[in-house]
Amino acid sequence: MAVSTSTPFSRVSSGSRCGARVKPGLRRRCLMMAKQQKTRFYILGRCVSMLLCWHAHALSD
Repeated sequence: MAVSTSTPFSRVSSGSRCGARVKPGLRRRCLMMAKQQKTRFYILGRCVSMLLCWHAHALSD
């Protein structure tokens, strides 16, 4: 009977030194947060550009 000694934290990141262990979901969560921030900045930029264009068109009428 073999006993498994692996734990949820036993994955080693590919670029780590000395066998440092990384939580498996940490990278995914960081990537998701970065994607959300990127999306928020994109939406904010679109809103600002829309308001500026609307303002420019309102002045010309």
